[in-house]
Amino acid sequence: MFIDGSLLADYLIIGISILVFVSFVAGFLDSIAGGAGLVLVPAFILTGMPPQLALGQEKLVSTLGTISAIYNYFKNGKIIWKVVGYGIPTALIGAYLGGKVILAIDESIVGKIIFFMIPIGLLFSFMPKRTKSDKEYQPGKKDIWIVLPLTCFVIGFYDGFFGPGTGSLLILALHFLARMPLIESSATSKIFNFASNVGAFVAFAIAGKMAFLISIPMVVGSIAGNYLGSHLTLKNGEKIIKPLIFISISILFISLGIKYII
Repeated sequence: MFIDGSLLADYLIIGISILVFVSFVAGFLDSIAGGAGLVLVPAFILTGMPPQLALGQEKLVSTLGTISAIYNYFKNGKIIWKVVGYGIPTALIGAYLGGKVILAIDESIVGKIIFFMIPIGLLFSFMPKRTKSDKEYQPGKKDIWIVLPLTCFVIGFYDGFFGPGTGSLLILALHFLARMPLIESSATSKIFNFASNVGAFVAFAIAGKMAFLISIPMVVGSIAGNYLGSHLTLKNGEKIIKPLIFISISILFISLGIKYII
């Protein structure tokens, strides 16, 4: 049975258009509460991509898409630059190592650990939030030398190893462990998430687990979603961050439960 060439082209255009829209939604969600991988990885797998290629493709789209959100937060002074240098190196190293070992270690071990830790994160999300401004935030020596490097390494490793939900986990970790204000946590987490994405990106690119050509329109969609989402966050603050973090973490919890527990 032969398929008409024009019909095949139509299917291809429709498929790519859907993935561009999905990338836009993922970028929008990621810029506010993290969780691009929760949308992108299942979408890529549903198109028939092998799991490792889907993970690599998500790193490609998310890494480039995050830049517009970083620009928005940077322009509005919401990134806490004085702590950035302490987490970037460990996020890079952790994500690279996570990407390298994903085929060597049973990912269900990490998935189950994250699954059982997520309810704690959801509990934290209901607790009263600090509302002090960035100017009042002063990280302690423990935050700089222990909390930030260790947190970025562990979550970076998870990002390279599996990925979905990394941004949400970073926001919660920065807010509760490093005691950052919520909006600044969301903004600063983008720097660390970008670093972990780059580390994982390198590992997957070396392994040939990316399809660069078809990613171009998806990257454009992700950039647009990130820009709009970060703009809305700056206007609406915690009112938009809180529910989307809850939704993002809940989706991650359900997806990991289906994959690793059920």
